[in-house]
Amino acid sequence: MSAQEKQKRLPRHAFLDPAGVEIYARSTRLGHYGLLPFEVFWSERYRYLQDSGYLLRPRYAPNWKPSWTGTNLDPLCCEDSITLKYHQVIDARSRKDNELVTIKQIHNDTQEQHIAQFLSAVKDKKSHTVPILAVLPDPFDGRLSLMVMPYLRPCNNPEFATIGEVIEFIDQTVEGLVFMHRHRIAHRDIALRNIMMDAKPLYPDGHHPVKLRYTPDALYEVAALPRTGRSIQYYYIDFGLSVKFPEGAPSLVVGDVGRDAEVPELSQDVPYDAFPVDVYALGNMFFKHFEQKYNSMEFLLPLIEQMKRLQPETRPTATQVLREWQRIRGDLSESLFRWRLGPKSEPAVERMFKDTVAAAWEGVFRLRKLVG
Repeated sequence: MSAQEKQKRLPRHAFLDPAGVEIYARSTRLGHYGLLPFEVFWSERYRYLQDSGYLLRPRYAPNWKPSWTGTNLDPLCCEDSITLKYHQVIDARSRKDNELVTIKQIHNDTQEQHIAQFLSAVKDKKSHTVPILAVLPDPFDGRLSLMVMPYLRPCNNPEFATIGEVIEFIDQTVEGLVFMHRHRIAHRDIALRNIMMDAKPLYPDGHHPVKLRYTPDALYEVAALPRTGRSIQYYYIDFGLSVKFPEGAPSLVVGDVGRDAEVPELSQDVPYDAFPVDVYALGNMFFKHFEQKYNSMEFLLPLIEQMKRLQPETRPTATQVLREWQRIRGDLSESLFRWRLGPKSEPAVERMFKDTVAAAWEGVFRLRKLVG
């Protein structure tokens, strides 16, 4: 697309006044909008990934020239000005089906690749661990590989809107924990950031892989469809700290590692059981991001209290957590699933108004169900 054609479809704020043109021209010459040092890694592998079936964004093509050069376009409104968030991860398009994928550079001397591939190879609908599409040897560094996965979005972006959406999330994350532990794998870094979702049902026309609130061309804001009534799949990611224990071997580890620093038994010197750590971390995640944050989540407390016991040996196993959760879930009323998530920080007047609206919609739902 030529610069003139691009200008025709850009929003008005995408253009600069003459003074702005000179400022950005100078910035471009100084390299302020050029590739960042860690992005050069991916630019050097553009051709290799293309030949392997994966196309990086234009920014990373060899001999890339900024699309705003010689125009009065604001670089911030040009897709190829968008940098990566994390140096070891990049988005790409599969040349086979044009689906978004994520490519991660990993070190071969860790268990991450082997554990991720092992979990991906087990065909189980309740695995809830990220599928691995391919592992490519790095063309320039024999110590690295490039692991290709489906593109996933943060599990809480957009935020959960109903209690039923939280319940579905808990269903899948507990099932995923049971799956990993059944195969003698401790994740060791369970946190909200390491659970992502396939958000295609929420964004049928797609979104930009870095500027998540925008269309794929990064020009216009895009709104998500509601989660309720749509099948959203959640996945554990990042097995960089994970350990796979041989059958019958002790599951002891050392190390003050993981995003949840509140796990009481973490130690650099004293061995501890890795599986109860996962249970504690998942329970703490439910506590911090749901029970503490939203109203009407008291039903989670009995499960959380068990999962967060200070003594590791008194915590339930993943299988026992699933059993207890299924018991709690079975006692919940159907209407609770449809009830909105009201933040505890919400002002009382606002909460009263929104709860009244929610109650009215619940009445409409029941009436429709009654009359068929």
